[in-house]
Amino acid sequence: MVDLAADWKAGLRGAITANKPLDALTWLRVGGPADLLFQPADLADLVQFFASKPDDLSVFPMGVGSNLIVRDGGIRGCVIRLGRGFNAITIKGQRVIAGAAALDAHVARKAADAGLDLTFLRTIPGSIGGAVAMNAGCYGAYVVDHLEWVELVLPDARVVTLPRSAITFGYRHANLPQGAVVTRVCFAPRSDAPEALHEKMDQQIAARDASQPTKERTAGSTFRNPAGFSSTGAADDTHELKAWFLIDKAGLRGARHGGAQMSSKHPNFLINADQATAADLETLGEMVRKKVFQDSGLQLEWEVIRVGDPAKA
Repeated sequence: MVDLAADWKAGLRGAITANKPLDALTWLRVGGPADLLFQPADLADLVQFFASKPDDLSVFPMGVGSNLIVRDGGIRGCVIRLGRGFNAITIKGQRVIAGAAALDAHVARKAADAGLDLTFLRTIPGSIGGAVAMNAGCYGAYVVDHLEWVELVLPDARVVTLPRSAITFGYRHANLPQGAVVTRVCFAPRSDAPEALHEKMDQQIAARDASQPTKERTAGSTFRNPAGFSSTGAADDTHELKAWFLIDKAGLRGARHGGAQMSSKHPNFLINADQATAADLETLGEMVRKKVFQDSGLQLEWEVIRVGDPAKA
């Protein structure tokens, strides 16, 4: 267990809590405790944390827990969760600068108010830091398409700003420096009329609510599409290599294990249907992967991030 009374904490201004349960901080409402949870007050506080922490203290940056299964045994080391000191959204001409803790939907709406098109972010759950790390996207648009630069704090406590050209992006992946924490992002979107952008987002929300279990405890899409791209929403979009199609084809729509269920409304959404444990959710996900492989020969890869230790026997 991490020593909460250690001297290295003395200069920190943010909240630091020992043995912090994480279930309430994830959208799936599962997971054991973190040895430590640190919520830095601002950028300088985060830098101080990295400058003073013990070298052997592992760190896991956590957003709003929208795309996360924390296993029932919890997380060893320190979880960093950015909050109010990192959620500002600023419009500067044709640029949108957003703190890593700003919610994707809030960034999309504020950009639209200024006539800047980040509408693809409106239906993506989570915060901007996670969106960058996952190169989040939908409707044929991805973070990389609009990104100008990313500000990060490195494990050696340096603050660096990387241009888009310095980062390799792929489907649901950004090759960020190991152990770095995203703190701010700059987007350079194209312009459009605010009214048109808000109408577009309203249509996207309606389409999402009609096809996804938005009222359930879920972490969004569970598996990546073997096709290697998100649904475009266009009339010519194909589905044969989409995860939902393969799960449905394997007869797993609505499949259950313990309190976990693959949604009947959208079979690529894993939901906490009845007081599921993290083990229930992960076990069901692995059962789905195995059955889909047997049925189609295709290996589904997890999109939901799974971290931590299983519960002790």
